[in-house]
Amino acid sequence: MADRYLSFTGTTPGLFLSRRLGLPRPASLKRWSAARPGLDSGLLHLTAGKSDLSLGLAPVLARTGLSTGEPGDANDTGRPTAVVLDATGVRDVEGLLEVHAALHPVVRSVAANGRVVLLGSPLDAADHHQAAAQQALEGFTRSLGKEIGRGSTVNLVRLTDPDATESTLRFLLSPKSAYVSGQVIEVGTDATGTGTGTDTKGTSAAAPWDLPLAGRTALVTGGARGIGEAVAETLARDGAEVVVLDVPQAEADARRVAERLGGLALPLDITAADAGARIAEALPDGLDVLVHNAGITRDRRLANMPVERWTPVLEVNLASVLRTTDTLLAAGTLKRGGRIVATASIAGIAGNTGQTNYGASKAGVIGLVRSLAPRAAAEHGVTVNAVAPGFIETKMTAAVPLVIREAGRRMNSLAQGGLPVDVAETTAWLAHPASGAVNGQVVRVCGQSLLGA
Repeated sequence: MADRYLSFTGTTPGLFLSRRLGLPRPASLKRWSAARPGLDSGLLHLTAGKSDLSLGLAPVLARTGLSTGEPGDANDTGRPTAVVLDATGVRDVEGLLEVHAALHPVVRSVAANGRVVLLGSPLDAADHHQAAAQQALEGFTRSLGKEIGRGSTVNLVRLTDPDATESTLRFLLSPKSAYVSGQVIEVGTDATGTGTGTDTKGTSAAAPWDLPLAGRTALVTGGARGIGEAVAETLARDGAEVVVLDVPQAEADARRVAERLGGLALPLDITAADAGARIAEALPDGLDVLVHNAGITRDRRLANMPVERWTPVLEVNLASVLRTTDTLLAAGTLKRGGRIVATASIAGIAGNTGQTNYGASKAGVIGLVRSLAPRAAAEHGVTVNAVAPGFIETKMTAAVPLVIREAGRRMNSLAQGGLPVDVAETTAWLAHPASGAVNGQVVRVCGQSLLGA
């Protein structure tokens, strides 16, 4: 369903009324398209504190395709689309003053639909001054994200190796991250052995950025419609051979999507005890990307929720994810260098009235990711991450009562609902061969929802 309020506030009368009444004024977000794959103008590279990563960071930023510069130099456009602040060297409160000094003069000049990315360091358990200063960057990032406006986003990346961060910076400094804001993403070293150098297929992991998944197979559960269909489309755009898995009742839709994308349809009830074994049998050559997207809701307050509404949600959203993941890892179906991306939800972070079953299942997915990620990387060379969507414009949310739907749309820093493609683009970044250093992360795709952390 179209967001008529967003359309109205984009008109002159709508802008006037929303200003006079103090109503949200959402900006129309610029998302990726083949015609406009990148941001419109230059990147401003700033530093706070003494950074040991600056020499390695400069070439990585240059490879994003944005012209980089510092205030006053030849590449300073005066109105950058992107600002990257290297705050990895901030170790005390005095260093936080440098953060203010760097961003205070330029934040108003960031173009509409711009990007601000802060780079921080892991917290040092042996230095509580450094830990305090670096944790302060998190509160700063989320606060700035709520005030910057005009469709711009603000995110924090904690890193130790600039090269391992390239896929993440390319994502955050592009239209693909239009609905991702207020996030803290930790990028470590590549534990899978494939994020840098060569992968199992003998190709460079920094490899074709336009078709990074070429030669790889990706399976998307619940891929016949909605967010799952968008994920399948985006992975296919990036070169993957996509297997669209959905329940037998949706076989016609699954085949339609698969045929359009040049992939395969796999009609299968993901809750079946042998679902993992049947997936492994259907993919004798193995699997590179597993996207757990299938999910259902059966909303009712707990006092009114019979077990018949509780059990199916936990089975589809959580138990099937656990079973199939265990089976495919044990069978070796997921190849070394593989990616698992599960779908959580902000309901699993903040909770939601009438969704104790759904919130429990999605919080369970987060627990799975955090526990399994280090072991899967060490034992199987596979990363495990999750996306946590907020209010996404789908047929399901279109059926929500008007007042609740409008509240869901406006209660985030971008004051609008996201689109299925926003979840798909985030999934594609986590599935990228060069994202091997991104592991155990839960990334909210919610426009920086005002609910939850």
